[in-house]
Amino acid sequence: MVLSVLSGKQVVLREKLITDGESDYAWRCDPDLAVLDAAAPVVMSYPEYMFYYTDELRTPTRRRRRFAIDTLDGRHIGNCMYYDIDEEKKQAELGIIIGDREYWGNGYGTDAVTALVSYIFKFSDIQRIYLNTLVWNVRAQRCFEKCGFVPCGRVTRRGNDFLMMELRRDGLKSDAGEDGASQQTAHNDASLKSVT
Repeated sequence: MVLSVLSGKQVVLREKLITDGESDYAWRCDPDLAVLDAAAPVVMSYPEYMFYYTDELRTPTRRRRRFAIDTLDGRHIGNCMYYDIDEEKKQAELGIIIGDREYWGNGYGTDAVTALVSYIFKFSDIQRIYLNTLVWNVRAQRCFEKCGFVPCGRVTRRGNDFLMMELRRDGLKSDAGEDGASQQTAHNDASLKSVT
């Protein structure tokens, strides 16, 4: 089995595994994490969750790509993905969760987003990556800004207000600055690899 691995400075992004289900379930049931995603916590039983989880992993789709986020020493701390892949418009939406609170505020999310963005732009013809973050979630917005994302509008869904942010392929060479995506993408391009 080939397992895709994307290496950042602090994290490794890899294909999702059935064994990730236990931590994923705990994170999806956590009401505090659900608030950050403007979602309701999962209330189904663990066996029921694993039934759907296993089915989803076994039936991949071209419109979504999911990765687990591991620390360099192999601890599963979160997940990220790009989805709603639109081949005509050459765009996709990005999502991330650092579910393990011990790893909040230490750059793991920024490193994971940077590695994922680098992967998307290197191995696909996607021209625009966008995301929606709750307007009050300033910490998340700072993370995305460090990765080169810029605000591009507001969206209201299910009574929640979101800030839409985007990163365009043609914007990578702009003045992203010391922490911007252009320099971080260049660093991560050298780190992308696949292992068996």
